[in-house]
Amino acid sequence: MSTVLDELEWRGLVAQTTDIEALREALESGPVTYYCGFDPTAPSLHHGHLVQLVVLRHLQLAGHRPIALVGGATGLIGDPRMSGERVLNSRDIVADWVERLRRQIARFLSFEGENPATMANNLDWTGELAAIDFLRDVGKHFRLGTMLAKETVARRLNSDQGISFTEFSYQILQGMDFLELNRRHGCTLQTGGNDQWGNLLAGVELVRKAEHRTVHALTTPLITKADGTKFGKSEGGAIWLDPEMLSPYAFYQFWVNADDADVVGWLKTFTFRSRDEIAELEQAVVERPAAREAQRALAADVTTLVHGASATESVIAASHALFGRGDLEALDAATLGGAVAELPATDAELGTTIVDLMIASGLVTSKAAARRAIAEGGAYVNNVKVTSEDAVLDAADLLHGRWALLRRGKKTLAVARTAVG
Repeated sequence: MSTVLDELEWRGLVAQTTDIEALREALESGPVTYYCGFDPTAPSLHHGHLVQLVVLRHLQLAGHRPIALVGGATGLIGDPRMSGERVLNSRDIVADWVERLRRQIARFLSFEGENPATMANNLDWTGELAAIDFLRDVGKHFRLGTMLAKETVARRLNSDQGISFTEFSYQILQGMDFLELNRRHGCTLQTGGNDQWGNLLAGVELVRKAEHRTVHALTTPLITKADGTKFGKSEGGAIWLDPEMLSPYAFYQFWVNADDADVVGWLKTFTFRSRDEIAELEQAVVERPAAREAQRALAADVTTLVHGASATESVIAASHALFGRGDLEALDAATLGGAVAELPATDAELGTTIVDLMIASGLVTSKAAARRAIAEGGAYVNNVKVTSEDAVLDAADLLHGRWALLRRGKKTLAVARTAVG
């Protein structure tokens, strides 16, 4: 039987660790209290955070005790980026984002049972901390040479923008989190993305110096596509976990559109399917690539993990309905709105001819082409075949009083939008 560390390694979720054998022994010998921090630098978590949430869940399922830390303090500062200072958000905005992130994180962990999760906020121990105490009790353990050698800091120091003392101090604040959680909860492991390795080591060293205890760090690799490009909706884009920032439909579509070269790796990283199940899906990619079984399994699992089973059922129904394999009118407004949001669109008024709408939406390039599509039985409004080139958009065509789905042939879609309703 593999250990949880073996499982994480098999799933591609381990990049670097402190003494790996010592970590393995700690994980095998009894429940370990561990944590991962999430800074509220946006109103939602994204795909990068999803990797950390999956790791937290794997470790909890293996019997260990998770702490999810939302950085109400570090979020006021911001981890230095490779280029340029962050814009400091107001305290009210950060506090609001803290609550949003706490709600998102909570659905991934169990707060009951023998190893319940704990939610923490580092503003609890930094908010009232006096500057002189911070410098004497924490700052004295940090060496300037080590801090200056950090890659992000070094690059910023050599740039035209430089780096402020505020952002330079971030690594001290994050290190202090590990120290406080060690003191308060006996926390001995911190997890995070590989870009946080320097910050994680700062915490490990601070605990060693201040408490004379050995603690551990584990990072996950940066997730990229097989071709080496960034993992995201677009170059540098984020796959947001908040349904108001990225609809469940668009979220599902991202995963279902995974390349064959990526899908097996993503099944290991982002789902909890067994090795046997993933092996079967890997075989399906080889033998029946057109069926996209692995992609559909990936999309269903990750959408359910993030948005729930009901949302997944709705977006699958919407996917079918858009192409005539389901009932468009049965879709609720939010699901339908998400489903058509990424389609080519045109604003429309009642009485506009379908021919003109097909041209305006980009389904065809000319009236002749639109009329030909209608004559050949290849033009549809809401999956109903258009039989006359004189047909116009009617109020009865509007789904939820707002949208009419246009289709040419089997797969070319667009949407007509109206302000009516």
